[in-house]
Amino acid sequence: MGKAIVLVSGGMDSCVTAALARDEGNELYFLHLNYGQRTERRELKAFHDLADHYGVPEDRRMVVSISHLAKIGGSSLIDSSIPVSAADLESETIPSSYVPFRNAHILSIAVSWAEVAEAARIYIGAVHEDSSGYPDCRPEYYAAFNEVIRLGTAAGDIRIETPIIHMSKEDIIRKGLELGAPLDLTWSCYQSEDTACGVCDSCALRLRGFERVGVPDPLPYAVRPRYA
Repeated sequence: MGKAIVLVSGGMDSCVTAALARDEGNELYFLHLNYGQRTERRELKAFHDLADHYGVPEDRRMVVSISHLAKIGGSSLIDSSIPVSAADLESETIPSSYVPFRNAHILSIAVSWAEVAEAARIYIGAVHEDSSGYPDCRPEYYAAFNEVIRLGTAAGDIRIETPIIHMSKEDIIRKGLELGAPLDLTWSCYQSEDTACGVCDSCALRLRGFERVGVPDPLPYAVRPRYA
């Protein structure tokens, strides 16, 4: 298809999104953001492991620091004084892990790079299943952002692609397995960099997904509660 910027946090969703972007014939450019998150070091390792797996050369990898988000605070991911909440998969309230308007910062950087690299597509692994907690994971958010890009860029034809937005974690895992995505190289835990905690929202969603698919999650966990 052409060149594509893929936002790669190092998590499972971005890994499968990258696999889909490659499967569609795109030349991949990987973008990663450090913003003072608790697991910044581990996520960065996962980013480079995934870039190596997909054969993305160094000149098509970009790691950007937006550490001002940590100074702004307001999230348990970036403020050590706010505890990471235990998983509550039935809750429809915004969790403590929400980083205020984070995805807008990430997408803006991706759009700037796409303009210069002449990439027509930006892939992000946003998931609607998460939108009860994260307002910047809703489909209407990306529809609105695409209109901002149309009005605010020189060419006006760069588009955000959200190929897994309507998938459940179970669907994402199945698609990843189908595409041979290296799920063992990813990291999802919000609060630990060595052994995944197993009890934060992100660990719980991931574990429940693997349980429903019926295959073991390859990551190490401190505890493995059943969420299915």
